Amino acid sequence: MKTISILIAAGAVVIAALSGCSASTSSMKEEGVRQPAAEREFRAVWVATVGNIDWPSKPGLTTEEQQREARAILDTVAALGMNAVVFQVRPHTDAMYKSDLEPWSYYLTGEEGKAPEPYYDPLTFWVEEAHDRGIELHAWFNPYRVRLSRAGEINDSSIIRRKPELVRQLSGGTWWMDPGDPRTLEHSFSVIMDVVRRYDVDGIHFDDYFYPYGGENFPDSITWTAYVQSGGSLTRSDWRRDNVNKLIERLANGVKKEKRHVQFGISPFGIWRPGYPPSITGFDQYNGLYADAKLWLQEGWVDYFTPQLYWPINQTPQSFPVLLGWWTRVNTMGRNLWPGLYTGRMIREEGLDELINEIMVARGFVPEGPGHIHFSMRSFQRDSSALNDGLRNGPYRKPALVPRTPWLDDTAPSAPAVKATVDTMKVAVSWAHDNVQDVFQWVVYRQYDGQWQYSVEPRYARGLELMLTQTVEDRIRRRRSPDSIVVRTETLTRVAVSAVDRLGNESEKVFIDLPVVSGNEMIRREGVGGH
Repeated sequence: MKTISILIAAGAVVIAALSGCSASTSSMKEEGVRQPAAEREFRAVWVATVGNIDWPSKPGLTTEEQQREARAILDTVAALGMNAVVFQVRPHTDAMYKSDLEPWSYYLTGEEGKAPEPYYDPLTFWVEEAHDRGIELHAWFNPYRVRLSRAGEINDSSIIRRKPELVRQLSGGTWWMDPGDPRTLEHSFSVIMDVVRRYDVDGIHFDDYFYPYGGENFPDSITWTAYVQSGGSLTRSDWRRDNVNKLIERLANGVKKEKRHVQFGISPFGIWRPGYPPSITGFDQYNGLYADAKLWLQEGWVDYFTPQLYWPINQTPQSFPVLLGWWTRVNTMGRNLWPGLYTGRMIREEGLDELINEIMVARGFVPEGPGHIHFSMRSFQRDSSALNDGLRNGPYRKPALVPRTPWLDDTAPSAPAVKATVDTMKVAVSWAHDNVQDVFQWVVYRQYDGQWQYSVEPRYARGLELMLTQTVEDRIRRRRSPDSIVVRTETLTRVAVSAVDRLGNESEKVFIDLPVVSGNEMIRREGVGGH
């Protein structure tokens, strides 16, 4: 049987009589001293509402039930150490928010055009709850899709009835707006800009749906003929791509003009074209969805780019690192490059290594500002303890700030005012700021016996209690004798606090020295014995 013996505690922690005393603030900039730094990584998850994939769990839930499910999702996101959600606000030409332009979504209330009861605005709720947890919220739109067959009955609130001239019926009960009609561009642009103006979202997001899959047969003869008759000279394929390009470019400019801090991100199909790079085969989005994703990236129309790299590392025709490496090379404007991961295929323990390896590959290709987005949230809500624990104890072990976006804003907030009061067992750290509207998060650093640790605190936090001492165990492996565990008591000697804005710009750190001395070590040996 296994036996454990505690051998000796040598020394003791010595703390000066500091009860109620305030510690001193040291210089923010110290020559020759390496300052602590928080990790940077965009860790996000898609929350899909189409088909009730992630939220709400089914149409027609009460307001209380919807809000309870939303809080549970955001609590899980925060507990895992993620820092952003990409929330689908327009699954079709409908709305998960109060809109005068499009009807309430069927997936929300079970009837298109019907508001939640009791009334609330889900997007306002999601934004506030996310921000209170230090989580960004990006509003995810589908720019052209009108309806899927599973979306309930078509009624008078639908754009199919209100603007029939803009829509086309496809097979299987699917409807689509015609991107070739200039009025489609105007409508989609107006819908998205309405959200930018009225809601405190952190980003606007598109996925991979532009012309529908199988778009070469899209029924746009009316608008194509009108284009040709007006003197248009593009081929039909180039004209279709140009229709999409016009929307992307106009949004890129429109969003920045309205609110410069709001990011515009797109998550296209992961392959630009077969043969790019040469080993890659598969679907051609350039001629299938009429999406020239490389152009959008190289023109700098996007602030972040999330190609859906939904294939394993060792799948040669569509290899994850080969594709990511190619997108990295064509990212000539240096935009944030955060691949999409098909986490739903890797929720079981045997798939966890693949997921972690993909995260590590992404960190290697984009070391200065890595990131990724998981598809989708239900992967973390099913029986996925292996997945959640694997991320929380592995690549997400330390919290992360989002990478910076300096082409939008590179001005950091001013430093906070910080105070620390030392008691016999704890240090109470508190802070204030002269412009709290400019602060999205706080970083609280602490140094125990020379080693820095940190936590990221939400916008409403104004203080934190830290223990003066902490116990750390180090296992010493031995070949021919029992392993030893060295139990050290470390003492808090310094703290620092910084302010971070919503684009990841971090203020100078305000350091406080704590007049505490220490000296404690305990050794525990583990052995195996018995009959």
